[in-house]
Amino acid sequence: MKPAVYSVLFAALCAAHVVSAASQQPPVAVQQPYTVTSPNGDRQDPYYWLRDDSRTSPTVLDYLQRENAYVEQYAKAYQPLTEKLTSEIIGRIKQDDSSVPYTKGDYSYYRRYETGKEYPIYLRKAVKDGTEQVMLDVNELAKGKSYYAVSNWQVSPDQNFIAYMEDDSGRRQYVLKVRDLRTGQDLPDVLTGLSSSIAWAKDSKTLYVVKNDPVTLLSTQVLQHKLGQEPAAAKLVYEEKDNSFYMGVGNSTDDNYVIIYSSSTVSSEMQVMDASKPGSKFTSLAARERDVKYSADHVNGRWIIQTDWQAPNYRIMTVAADNIGDRNNWQPLITHDDKVFIQGFEAFENYLAINERSDGLRRIKVMPWNAPDKAFYVASDEAAYVAGFEVNPQQNTNLLRYTYTSLTTPASVFELNMQTGEKTLLKQTEVPGGFDKNNYVTDRVWATARDGVKVPVSLLYKKDFKRDGSAPLYQYAYGSYGSSSDPRFRDTVLSLVDRGFVYAIAHIRGGQEMGRHWYEDGKLLNKINTFTDYIDVTDYLVANKYVAKDKVFGMGGSAGGLLMGAVANMAPEKYRGLVAHVPFVDVVTTMLDESIPLTTNEFDEWGNPKQKAYYDYMLSYSPYDQVAKQAYPAMLVTTGLHDSQVQYFEPAKWVAKLRTHKTDSHPLLFKTTMEAGHGGKSGRFARQAQIAEEYAFILNLLGIKQ
Repeated sequence: MKPAVYSVLFAALCAAHVVSAASQQPPVAVQQPYTVTSPNGDRQDPYYWLRDDSRTSPTVLDYLQRENAYVEQYAKAYQPLTEKLTSEIIGRIKQDDSSVPYTKGDYSYYRRYETGKEYPIYLRKAVKDGTEQVMLDVNELAKGKSYYAVSNWQVSPDQNFIAYMEDDSGRRQYVLKVRDLRTGQDLPDVLTGLSSSIAWAKDSKTLYVVKNDPVTLLSTQVLQHKLGQEPAAAKLVYEEKDNSFYMGVGNSTDDNYVIIYSSSTVSSEMQVMDASKPGSKFTSLAARERDVKYSADHVNGRWIIQTDWQAPNYRIMTVAADNIGDRNNWQPLITHDDKVFIQGFEAFENYLAINERSDGLRRIKVMPWNAPDKAFYVASDEAAYVAGFEVNPQQNTNLLRYTYTSLTTPASVFELNMQTGEKTLLKQTEVPGGFDKNNYVTDRVWATARDGVKVPVSLLYKKDFKRDGSAPLYQYAYGSYGSSSDPRFRDTVLSLVDRGFVYAIAHIRGGQEMGRHWYEDGKLLNKINTFTDYIDVTDYLVANKYVAKDKVFGMGGSAGGLLMGAVANMAPEKYRGLVAHVPFVDVVTTMLDESIPLTTNEFDEWGNPKQKAYYDYMLSYSPYDQVAKQAYPAMLVTTGLHDSQVQYFEPAKWVAKLRTHKTDSHPLLFKTTMEAGHGGKSGRFARQAQIAEEYAFILNLLGIKQ
């Protein structure tokens, strides 16, 4: 399906039907007949014309700009509040801040932000004499660009070069560049249309990158590039034929191997090559098989493997490096536990550190290789927290770097001596502006879903909070892809909590907070559980007098934006306002069209609508298809024109349809960031300003002006 080509006459018609924002009336898009065909029935989509893959149609761009003008006009009424919030939120950023350095080879590597600057500076210091070197100043690279991001960088084994991936549109189609760290100059080697992953061979001359399909943006080819050669001479070393798989490249932690990662929703495969022999053959660690996923790292001549093979919550296995290729050669290390989900691991020469999830919390267990029975957990004194791994680039150490955070504890980096158990706080993110964690309380409650399942909910509120049913609620959730919404510290939300809000994270089905079954119970033909869980959490918080029923606000982005769209259709009366960022709302049409980026990768997440059972089920909850003649909450919807994950035209069509169906007078705002993609603007202050706009929209609905 391709967008129709419209004449100048149609452009004029569109303009005539769009009411000027200056009169404070929302734009109304014209309707144009268009049939979306499928094996299971045809549907009319009168707003399909809003799809323009080139992003150049004057008619479409004019409509989006008119929507933006309407947002600007509406927001003028509370502009002082927006400015106050922007200043407040940016005021919690320590502007001259650095990350904790980590050592690899002859250098310690770290990132620094400088006062007033939007972007990071990547640096290193020589271990020998402490000489500091700027590797990449992203502020300089971003000059003159409305959007700019360095997504990934890797230093060569000889430490003389840095390969980095840049994106100047937000579409996540990267350009490889290589800088000579001895001269500070970029080499002429430039490859385009790539994903962000990078791997080096040990010769420090050979790079491995992944080429994307120019239409679907799927990662399809692994290329080998030798420094100094023409980009066109890059050698194809692997091509992925299955369009349900994502692909990436990387190195094992010990740098002894180059790895090709292939992964779909239900299957994965790793192919490995001796990094000292660039150009040699890649060998599969174990052939892919449907419903078997695994990942691995190499240490001490063997592979340590995390897999769901006959273990839904994953287990840890091992195989000798010279015995790969057959999964039957794997030997068990950590057995499967129905109550413990293995999130990941770090392999050291003398220890194995495991990041696991139990009772909805992420924690770390350390096991000595020579004494497995003496495994121990890293302790915490908080009821709800998140512990994960920091950068651990060296295996010949007893020191484990890990991160720790909670809703009241800013992101912290610890170093644990795995031999003695002693832990040292290396850094805790400073929060300027008078933040004191003792002024806040975090709690964990369990809401009963309509089918009897207990859903965990993380809460944050002020210490003087009174549970009397009068507080406003800001409820967040995601609930897809097995991605868990951990209770991390989020300084921006303090601007709501300080104004009396309860902040809730609903750990709904579709994530993996409670193990693999939590994910399986919220995908495919169980997807509606995700939406009803969210609504049931709201009902629980209202019924138990945490919040007022007429002051409930919800927020979600991407697949969480789908959640907002479904909730808006299913229970609009329960929400004062909803915020949907880059929402995936046109589920059936998108999943029918395999030319749209990411569609084929998603069939095992949502279902393939070419099959009737999935078509009917997806249609039953697709927010765009289920828009009805009814009252809706106040809504703020955002998108990025260059979004490659959820195309801008999905929310554009959804908003256009809502305008003609909703029977209420509540505001419906639709803002397109014209120079960004899925993640919004690229600068750190610009991103905070976008959050301030969202919060001001919410507070204004409650009549809060300060």
